[in-house]
Amino acid sequence: MKRQLYTEDHEAFRAVVRTFLEKEVLPHYEQWEKDGIVSREAWLAAGRQGLLGLAVEEEHGGGGNPDFRYASVLAEEFTKAAAPGLAIGLHNDIIGPYLTKLATDEQRRRWLPGFCSGEIVTAIAMTEPGAGSDLQGIRTTAEDHGDHWILNGSKTFISNGILADLVIVVAKTTPEGGAHGLSLLVVERGMEGFERGRNLDKIGQKSQDTAELFFKDVRVPKENLLGELNGAFVHLMTNLAQERLAIAVAGIAGAEHLLELTTRYVKEREAFGRPLAKLQHVRFEIAEMATECAVTRTFVDRCIAEHADPTGLGLDPVNASMAKWWATELQKRVADRCLQLHGGYGYMSEFPVARAFTDGRIQTIYGGTTEIMKEIIGRSLLG
Repeated sequence: MKRQLYTEDHEAFRAVVRTFLEKEVLPHYEQWEKDGIVSREAWLAAGRQGLLGLAVEEEHGGGGNPDFRYASVLAEEFTKAAAPGLAIGLHNDIIGPYLTKLATDEQRRRWLPGFCSGEIVTAIAMTEPGAGSDLQGIRTTAEDHGDHWILNGSKTFISNGILADLVIVVAKTTPEGGAHGLSLLVVERGMEGFERGRNLDKIGQKSQDTAELFFKDVRVPKENLLGELNGAFVHLMTNLAQERLAIAVAGIAGAEHLLELTTRYVKEREAFGRPLAKLQHVRFEIAEMATECAVTRTFVDRCIAEHADPTGLGLDPVNASMAKWWATELQKRVADRCLQLHGGYGYMSEFPVARAFTDGRIQTIYGGTTEIMKEIIGRSLLG
């Protein structure tokens, strides 16, 4: 089926993204994987190319275009290029809305130009050693000291944790408030008491720096409160639909790309004197995956269209949860089946299917696990 989602302008943008990947990312990617981190120059190059802050107002250096379809193009092309290390989607689609929707005029002037130029790399620090999806388990605290907060605690699994110049930290500002006693505080590079731990050694996405963060009596100015005091829970819930949709977009794009690679492989690879593609089992595997991808693509594209529609209410959080868990679980299944069809070669790191197998495994975990997605959907239906 021909996709109806994109216009000529979106496809022109796709060409720009592909050129950027070919020139600024892929030639350096193996080195980044070895280093466990991408270069700052790549972020600056993305800023120069206009890939950062797509939805940020032009007066602050952004693209001034809130159409989520452009973000979807970025996600699709970075996924097909097997280059998740340069976490532009995290920067644009997950952290960007917090700054564009919640920041004061003064905060916007202070942070958004660097956000769009690549001079300010961002992260959001929610997960803790003892608290993941359960916000009520957060132990990081911020005590009110008049004109500033004193922040204490630790976070883990923070994407962009090493490179980040600006970290949105979820902290408890009213101890007795539970999930409704949390606030968003912006911690900036160089604040005394803000320390970074290890660049964590993951099984995949090696070039995407993921770190532990520590806060010991960090003095955070009151001017760095983002959004409403004790309003973090509502703010987080408001932005989760887009975050989960962005992950779903990458999920289906990853599955489709793996299917394309594997289809070519089984046509070329011979066993028992004929191509693998001549074996009925292989044809059935390809047929099943192609059908699952086609059905999933249709639903995800509909979700993207709803979210991008300026006349509508945006994507329903339940549909976002459906898209997220289904597309990422499909990506996981397809990666496993495609690796199997590659045989021993699929287990070799130099084959794209091997990297996709490990890089994509996190998809069903971050942004809310599959189990949490099902709980959200179940509650909406059953109360």
